[in-house]
Amino acid sequence: MVTVSRHPQYHRLLLLCCFWLWTTDAITAERQQQEAIIQGTIAFTTHGRMHYDFDVYTVSLPSQFLSLGNGSSCLQQQRRLQETRMTYGQSVNYNAQLVSSSLASVPLLKTLHAHGFRNLLETEKEEEQEQDAPQLLLYVSEMEGSPQVYINIPLGAGGKVQSQDTEGIRRTMREESTVPPFKLSTLRAGPSAFLNDRPSLTGDTVVYVSTEEPSERPRQSWNGIYSTSFASRVTTRLSPYGVSDFSPSISPSGEWVMVASTQGREWDGEIGELNLGLYVFKAEDGSQRRLVVQNGGWPSWADSSTVFFHHVAEDGWWSIYKINPFDSSSDQEPERVTPPGVHAFTPAASSTGNWIAVATRRASTRHVEIFDLQTKKFVKLTELINPNVHHYNPFVSSSSGEIGYHRCRGTPPDGSSTASVDLRVESVTSPLENLSLIYVDGSFPSFSPDGSLIAYVGSSDDSAAMNVMRLDGSENRKVFTGKVFGLAWDPTRKGIVYAAHGPVFRSTQTSVHIVAVYNADTADVEADKAGSSWKYLTKEGTHNNAFPSPSGDGKYLVFRSGRSGYKNLYIMDAVDGEEKYLHRLTEGDWTDTNPNWSSDNEWIAFSSDRGHPGRFALYLIHPNGTGLHRVLNSSPGWINHPCFSPDSKSLVFTSDYAGLSAEPISVPHQFQPYGDIFICRIDGTGLTRLTHSSNENGTPGWGRILVAASMLSKEGTKSFCDFNDVDFLQRIGAAPQMCGFQ
Repeated sequence: MVTVSRHPQYHRLLLLCCFWLWTTDAITAERQQQEAIIQGTIAFTTHGRMHYDFDVYTVSLPSQFLSLGNGSSCLQQQRRLQETRMTYGQSVNYNAQLVSSSLASVPLLKTLHAHGFRNLLETEKEEEQEQDAPQLLLYVSEMEGSPQVYINIPLGAGGKVQSQDTEGIRRTMREESTVPPFKLSTLRAGPSAFLNDRPSLTGDTVVYVSTEEPSERPRQSWNGIYSTSFASRVTTRLSPYGVSDFSPSISPSGEWVMVASTQGREWDGEIGELNLGLYVFKAEDGSQRRLVVQNGGWPSWADSSTVFFHHVAEDGWWSIYKINPFDSSSDQEPERVTPPGVHAFTPAASSTGNWIAVATRRASTRHVEIFDLQTKKFVKLTELINPNVHHYNPFVSSSSGEIGYHRCRGTPPDGSSTASVDLRVESVTSPLENLSLIYVDGSFPSFSPDGSLIAYVGSSDDSAAMNVMRLDGSENRKVFTGKVFGLAWDPTRKGIVYAAHGPVFRSTQTSVHIVAVYNADTADVEADKAGSSWKYLTKEGTHNNAFPSPSGDGKYLVFRSGRSGYKNLYIMDAVDGEEKYLHRLTEGDWTDTNPNWSSDNEWIAFSSDRGHPGRFALYLIHPNGTGLHRVLNSSPGWINHPCFSPDSKSLVFTSDYAGLSAEPISVPHQFQPYGDIFICRIDGTGLTRLTHSSNENGTPGWGRILVAASMLSKEGTKSFCDFNDVDFLQRIGAAPQMCGFQ
């Protein structure tokens, strides 16, 4: 028999315990309910990414290559250079390293042998020369939905190069291989929704960049340097917490790592050369970390006492420098290696010590060239093979017999047609089980009320026309040929999509109208089907009106307008426009933009730089103008394009909260080389980073249906590699164009 004391304080204590248990259960139930609403599909754009089609390639260097500039014609040189594709033509593949398996440890070889690379242990003999051993290709691929490090034998099951001129043999052996690449993250437990990049192998350890751990402050990069050992299966963070490190390079001895680092400094928003310093530390545990030189990036070890790196010189040219990381004399200054007149960057040192490989920009195309350290002259390489294609981030094989890089596979050297396809949609690894993420080859994706259709602005269309496709990316149709942005489906009236009709990123005085496009669920203007009709909802002379979003009951539209001289929010009738009803929701000499109305009609989310010009925070306001408050701030950065979840309890948006994930010079053109997709609850709690990318991600939309990667269509358009290189490399002066030495 259980006896309960009659003393009042025990009753109070018992009641408190019961109340605590009840509230704990209630809070747990509420949290579970909030977590359960994080479901469906978020679609978003990533600038240029769907057109990259990167594969890794190598070129074998003839022994006489460095003397080809003396009288040889361009055609003669091209015949001596053979390019070999090293990756499999799936997704995007980049930032590689090619090393001899003779330099790898037994634990690593055993792991790869067990994975299916049977020839590795069978061909490893003490008397075998490095050039005879199978080669290992470390590279980054997004084939499974996120940037991850893979290891492969690029030449297939055999792995050996019979001679320097056997491109046909190489290609045949590689394509016959049925063993998939080894994914480094399989050595570890946990999800792989984050970014891994810039791998380097030394012995049994791979050193790389990862964004798996959050930074301590807004706008601080999540990049840290990690090492994973094949012997111990242990992963170690080498970067101190609170420090963001980029572009690691391992010394030839494997003892030291050099990185470009913020060393805890706040990112100032620069998008050309970053404010980085070069630091060196022990590869084993990150100890003995110290500054080598201020203002530098992309280090590459040539030997134990020489490191090359890039830096923008005082004359404005991106140039290669070198330094001795262990020279402690106070008067040591970096030595400039490449001359003015050519932008040179992302160096890769050779073990010969006589030359380095660099990326260059002479006009509008990025190429890989050799720079002879003795004659101080450049030798063209990729321009002789693919003159009109961008080539990125060169690397040199451990034997220095091959130079590699990544480029778009869509355009072969002879300009012939290709089977490579730019997919219309592509799956992205999600950190949340019930939420799927997809890239869209376009911008401003918006889901139909039932979630089965996506309206978006086509990225490959010069007119920025409105398109509609099924959720899986199939059955694409063009429904409106005008230049539009900021799309939104009507929640109650079938087939209506609202949009801003006119140019984007313009002043308050530019003429941009809110348009209602009808029959968007069935129209196809290119197939002579029933065409869509449309109607302007804003009046002439009201200037820049954009980003319409309907109320949950479909009666009203909130939109951004510059009619007062400032961009503020207004509400108008959804059927007859401002002719019938117009109400100004916000007012001030700032910018309120990107409004989104919750489906329950309670809130309007928007971005505003009120109080901090150019620095956008996330706000909520009731449709009647009450309850205005700030939800999140990425000061001094920005939060843009908020969108409610289908149940109105969460928000998705794009932000620079996580800073940069790569040196901007190492990737193609981005309007801004930062910006990832985040979600949070409407009270600002539960902030979660969804994407980890070195590209700009933005304009998200949230639909109610979960779509698996296996369900997505393989439809798309033929690849033409139609993306640009970075726009901050200005051509300062003309350099002489020659085939060989110049």
